[in-house]
Amino acid sequence: MKELRHLNKYFKKYWVKLLIGILITIVARIFQLVMPSFVKKSIEVVENYSRQEIAEPLAKDLLLEYILIIIGAALLSGFFTFLMRQTIINVSRYIEFDLKNEIFDHYQLLNLNFYKRNRTGDLMNRISEDVGQVRLYAGPAIMYGMQTLTLFVCLIPLMFIKAPTIAFYSLLPLPILSVLIYQISKIIHRRSTKVQEYLSTLSTFAQESFSGVSVIKAYGLEPQTNKDVKLLANEGKVKSMDLAKVNAWFFPLMILLIGISNIFVIYIGGKQYINGEIESVGTIAEFILYVNMLTWPVAIVGWLTSIVQRAEASQRRINEFLKEEPAIKNNCLEATPIGGSIEFKNVSFTYEDTNITALNDISFTIQEGQTVAILGKTGAGKSTILDLVARLYDTTSGEISIDGTPIRDLNLNSLRSAVGAVPQDAFLFSDTIENNIKFGKEDATREEIEEVAKKAVVHNNIMGFSKQYRTILGERGITLSGGQKQRVSIARALLKDPQIFLFDDCLSAVDTETEEEILNNLKKAVRRKTTLIVSHRVSSAKNADKIIVLEDGKILQQGTHTELISENGYYKELYFKQLSTKEN
Repeated sequence: MKELRHLNKYFKKYWVKLLIGILITIVARIFQLVMPSFVKKSIEVVENYSRQEIAEPLAKDLLLEYILIIIGAALLSGFFTFLMRQTIINVSRYIEFDLKNEIFDHYQLLNLNFYKRNRTGDLMNRISEDVGQVRLYAGPAIMYGMQTLTLFVCLIPLMFIKAPTIAFYSLLPLPILSVLIYQISKIIHRRSTKVQEYLSTLSTFAQESFSGVSVIKAYGLEPQTNKDVKLLANEGKVKSMDLAKVNAWFFPLMILLIGISNIFVIYIGGKQYINGEIESVGTIAEFILYVNMLTWPVAIVGWLTSIVQRAEASQRRINEFLKEEPAIKNNCLEATPIGGSIEFKNVSFTYEDTNITALNDISFTIQEGQTVAILGKTGAGKSTILDLVARLYDTTSGEISIDGTPIRDLNLNSLRSAVGAVPQDAFLFSDTIENNIKFGKEDATREEIEEVAKKAVVHNNIMGFSKQYRTILGERGITLSGGQKQRVSIARALLKDPQIFLFDDCLSAVDTETEEEILNNLKKAVRRKTTLIVSHRVSSAKNADKIIVLEDGKILQQGTHTELISENGYYKELYFKQLSTKEN
């Protein structure tokens, strides 16, 4: 139960609703307990009439009165049970809502290393399947638990008051059942954890298979994928069956022990009636009803134990992620104005997951409104610079300043709001093209959207679709080509109109003619905005105010196009190589 303590804050939040639900539960059980007593009285009326101790009219009146009381008590018990479900089950839904939001909000605070270490399917499973198991604990388990407790507290003393000997023998099997349930519950806890871990693996496999279906088809891997699915499904079947076999013990044990209790009631009660120790056969009937009223609570004990064990296993998995401390913390709670001047002072950065040093003691300055191009071979550290400017990572050593203030001392939300990033691998959501473009500015008008789409040279492509800007994109924008996705991402950044633009080789899938047109449009659009352009093409860099050439995480060259073309080095070689390739 230690892991489930995390939910206490939610129970405190909804304590009023829970208290009302508990009170309603008690009232519902009290009305339920009325019925067996009046069944006994009805049988006594029949007995008295058969002995001619009461007249027929009185017997009929009493029977009618008792039957109406039984029906009324049943209706009231049912009504209050309905209210109980509406109250307590609703609380579980509120807690489920709050817990999912808490997990999702926490996910968003965690840095990129967390997402590199954990698979998407596992993240999804913990916020869906695991939260679902916890909800059963926060609602049905509490509701039925309170029902069972109330019934035990009210019914068992009542049974001992009315007929102690019958009560003792009828309740004798229950401690045996409790011990068996405890032993079985420990096994359930272990096997439930394995099942939940398996579901994460299955979700991850399914997510990766569906996302990579084009690769699977291109390489003809359908048979192998089907084989893997069968193996995974078989593993799940084995684990689920192991859990089901243990769960299967509950109801047979319950039926067996309740049956034994009924036998005790009939046998002991019958002997006492014969010996004159109890006055009426109605007492036996009353106790049979009492014992059968305990049937569901006894069964619930096993079911509740199973739910609690599963919920604890799921909450443990949820807590593992909730205990993850965000590596990137917002150290300034007040909004910070962002101008756009950037300075790197002896900055080094090593990726935590791979231990690769991407940047090694680099220093440079970018004035507000300047355009800086960053070139270099693959793995030189170009994209890392952009990630550090957006503070997706913090430096391993050295310091980055924006407008003279250390980046760690800036309000994180202000910084991110002032940055418009366009990654090389453009990510688009399964939504309309219009909504994808106005992702950074939700109140944008159609005119504004079309204007930035024209600047990104994607407007004509969009107008070619049957639904134009209302076209729904597939997952990750699969409806569009690589170049179109990049241009929609550029339009999205332009519409946001940030102080700092970060273009990460975002024209790699565009032909040179379209690239030239986009660059000319960007030159006007980003005027007076600080712009960093990562590229492998000199054509994207030559008009920049400053060009930085990286190699193995160090600055190899920096200067203007004119300066770098006049000296021997990587930039000059790349320029003439690409120039000759273009001419050919």
